[in-house]
Amino acid sequence: MTAQGNGSLFDRLVEIMATLRSPTGCPWDRAQDRTSLKPYLLEEAYEVLEALDEEDPAKLREELGDLLFQVIFHAQVGRERGEFDIYGIVQGTIDKMTRRHPHVFGSATASTPQEALQNWEEIKRQETAAAKATSVLDGVPRQLPSLLRAQRLQDKASRVGFDWERADQAWEKLAEELQELQADLATQNRAQIEAELGDVLFSLVNVARLLEINADEALHRTSVKFIQRFQFIERALSRQGKTPKQATLAEMDALWEEAKQQEQS
Repeated sequence: MTAQGNGSLFDRLVEIMATLRSPTGCPWDRAQDRTSLKPYLLEEAYEVLEALDEEDPAKLREELGDLLFQVIFHAQVGRERGEFDIYGIVQGTIDKMTRRHPHVFGSATASTPQEALQNWEEIKRQETAAAKATSVLDGVPRQLPSLLRAQRLQDKASRVGFDWERADQAWEKLAEELQELQADLATQNRAQIEAELGDVLFSLVNVARLLEINADEALHRTSVKFIQRFQFIERALSRQGKTPKQATLAEMDALWEEAKQQEQS
């Protein structure tokens, strides 16, 4: 399909959204506002991530379409409020991507991903300075999942030199935080224990980052693995006419080990 044809498809989608929000459109779509749309935007983003994990191209195409529709939905609300429209969003993105890739669209050079990232961060720093930003940590969304947010904050700080030189140094800090947590457990001070546990998790994320591991993704994969193994236990017990509540911990632990062995075979 030609670029012009693709543009016509995009315009048609924008028109559909406008029709849905019109006085003769869909009552549900007309009733939505920015606040009510928040959970749908988040849900669609997570469904895209799920499709990526499943490596299912057909599902990924569909979920990306659903996510795109949420963007267009918010753009239509902005248009109705006289603030912006989808074409302004597209133009702003074109301008930003062109401006932040001077090694592609300008005279700057970048032969490695690291150099390209440095170009991006320096231009972004200049832009935020012009906008009177107050911290290098600005721009990390508060609504990110906590593990991912911790890793992004650490990454931002590392780019201005606030970082461990090696992962083993971060590991030593983690060991220190674990000792502090263990000491605070004896106090039964819930607020202090929670604070120390947060320090442990933050330090663990630092170790992961320095090992070039995405802590949030690592925990996600472990959660998936836990679900698979626990469901194996449930199925095995069901064949015995039992539920997990009716089984002993020893029985469930033995089935857990069996599930692990099947994964390795």
